[in-house]
Parts: sequence; structure tokens; C-alpha cells
Amino acid sequence: MSDPGQADDSLVRKWQQITVISAYSRELGLRPHSVRPDWCVIRAPSDPRMIGNPETGVVHGGVITALLDSCYGLAIFVRMNKLRAMATLDLRIDYLKPATPGRDILGGAVCYKLGHELAFVRGAAYHDSAEDPIATSAAIFMFTGGPAMSLEAAVKALEGLKP
Repeated sequence: MSDPGQADDSLVRKWQQITVISAYSRELGLRPHSVRPDWCVIRAPSDPRMIGNPETGVVHGGVITALLDSCYGLAIFVRMNKLRAMATLDLRIDYLKPATPGRDILGGAVCYKLGHELAFVRGAAYHDSAEDPIATSAAIFMFTGGPAMSLEAAVKALEGLKP
């Protein structure tokens, strides 16, 4: 698991338009950093509001959970090359060390198995390299129905909503 950097800036920009739909992701400031079929990365910027322990300045574990959950959704969408309604069915996180106070956190993920009803993902939260993780994680997502939408159609639909 390595961070390949920004592979395709135009693809990152398209996914940024989609990810800001979620008020939760917007509030946390989550933004796609690198979008590739084999490793998607979302950045959670350092923000004093996200501190879980005021004495140490360490970010709250819920921020890391939200970061990885969002990154997993992105990895699944990229693997399918379309958007489809889904829900987190199971999410396991192993916290290995605290995040360094004041530093952005990256969440990286890959969708390694895609079925008709389920998607399986794994990933890590880290600062510099997924080889030195803050946390590792695996999850299963369940598709909840509704029509699938291409990324291009979703971006066009969002453009139509802009004032």
C-alpha cells in the first residue's frame, strides 16, 4: 500500500465535486487527493475542531473512522466507474498509534472484491506512507438499490443544481 501521488488531476477534480455532496465530508474538510483504481486517497486536513484529547492535541478516532469510511466509498465508486447507493455493512479499524497533532491525515483504500450485492475494501490512515499506518482497516459495503449513475452524469446533475 503506497501513495502513488495524484495520478489524474481531472479525475480528482470530478470526484471532488461528488464528495462534497456529503455534509459530513464537507464539515470534516475531506477531499480526494489521489484517485486510481488500485489506491484512492482522501486527505483530512488538520483542524483544531477535530481534536479528541485537548491535552495531547491528538485527533479524535471518529475522524479517522469517517475518513476511512469515505475513502472506501470512493474506492468502490472508482472500481465500478459509477455511483450506486450503498451502506457500510461492517467496518473494522485497528488503531496502531495516535496521529501526530497538527498534521493532515491521509486515508488510502482499495476495493479488492466487487460482487453484485457486496463490495470488500481495505486500507489505512497515515501521514507520509501507508507502510507506517496510524490505523489499518477493512470493511464490507452492501448495495442498497436504486439506479447506478455514471460519474459524468452525476457531475452534470450537480452542475444543474448550482445557482
